Amino acid sequence: MEVKAVFFDIDGTLVNDSRTVLKSTEKAIQSLKEQGILVGLATGRGPFFVKPFMEQLDLDFAVTYNGQYIFSRDRVISASPIDKQSLRDLIAYAKKHRKEISLGTAEAMLGSKIMSFGMSPFSQWTSRFIPKRMARTVSHGFNKVISKALPQHEKDLLQLIQEPIYQALILASPEESRKIEADFPDLKFTRSSPYAVDIINKDTSKLEGIRRVGKEYGFDIHQVMAFGDSDNDLEMLSGVGLSIAMGNGTSSVKEVAKHTTTSNSQDGIHKALEHFGILAREKVFTSSDHHFNKVKEFHSVMDESTQEEPIAWIPQDARYRAGFKLEELVEFLRAASNSEEDFDSSVAYLHQALDKAADKVRSKSQAEVSLVGQVDALIDTLYFTYGSFVLMGVDPEQLFDIVHRANMGKIFPDGKAHFDPVTHKILKPDDWEEKYAPEGAIKEELERQIQAYQHSIEQKEENKE
Repeated sequence: MEVKAVFFDIDGTLVNDSRTVLKSTEKAIQSLKEQGILVGLATGRGPFFVKPFMEQLDLDFAVTYNGQYIFSRDRVISASPIDKQSLRDLIAYAKKHRKEISLGTAEAMLGSKIMSFGMSPFSQWTSRFIPKRMARTVSHGFNKVISKALPQHEKDLLQLIQEPIYQALILASPEESRKIEADFPDLKFTRSSPYAVDIINKDTSKLEGIRRVGKEYGFDIHQVMAFGDSDNDLEMLSGVGLSIAMGNGTSSVKEVAKHTTTSNSQDGIHKALEHFGILAREKVFTSSDHHFNKVKEFHSVMDESTQEEPIAWIPQDARYRAGFKLEELVEFLRAASNSEEDFDSSVAYLHQALDKAADKVRSKSQAEVSLVGQVDALIDTLYFTYGSFVLMGVDPEQLFDIVHRANMGKIFPDGKAHFDPVTHKILKPDDWEEKYAPEGAIKEELERQIQAYQHSIEQKEENKE
């Protein structure tokens, strides 16, 4: 796929555990922008928190409050406040059940002094050392003790909602928040912390916010790459074209993401961008053929090295490569057969063609290892492949990206490729078919191309009339 925009969550993703942006991440963002790729944020934080990152990194736009408030460097793209009655009901609920609540405006997160402390850098840092199973106990104890010293007043909260409120936060464990959610079916509840729940409008999310930005800037949701680590990133990572889970992310995030990189403190963003060929690795030549660069990135990951000086294949390795291609040709013939008889006939023809080709080549040249001869043959193979697509009326651009993404999924949990000891083919992880098998995506892309052609014919017919 062609990546036209990249979005980063902030906490646990863009920033490391010291609340700073890694130099490798800054360098990666600069490289993205130099390539003409749009870069933005998608976060549960408010615009007031995000603006310093926008300025520091020269970002293009930000989806804040989980999609409720979206802005670029020069304007507000969308603002969707929560309705007043829902806010009054939330405040009443918080009072009745003695729950701390904060309300997010465009300028600040106001209300609970406890939660203001909880969102501070110090609190965010210390929360990493508390086991998730203890979240409910810690949250309940903290709430009970501190609320006596810093009581919350309903009158002050009701005064706050006279201005637009884009997100509410209630101090509650995951179990408690599920009970609250049942009483507010018209609102959406999501989490980026084990201690508090984010409350927004039902039809809003980071994903929908990104979709809205795409309409403004001319990119499709499938042309988006997104990074996240928390459960409020799940919908975003499930819906974009290329989703990356940080190594420090939740298990749920890693299950839905197409790829898991290293942590937010171990150059995770930079490594993922390198992994998918969006950033070129240092000291590695790149070609003007972006398909070549993607395959080179694949071999860089799988072989843990790349060949920078032109060399010819030795006989044994050349046989392996030819064998790989031959298997794909047999699959091609299979997909062009109406019956087993057709397939057997096609394979028999292939055997005959192979013998005929061997006789022809043997009569033309002397057997020797030749870089020129190998390159000439491979370029002709590439040319014939493109010719096959031309005669089928199929555009291979997006299809190549689909297969590339599937091939990049052949990395095992140890971070390396595994090879068959006999055939030398790359093996597939156990979950590869479920997460990366390309056939479904290929079918969708072909259906899109067929529909596009049919639509163009209909348009021509209408113009004639």
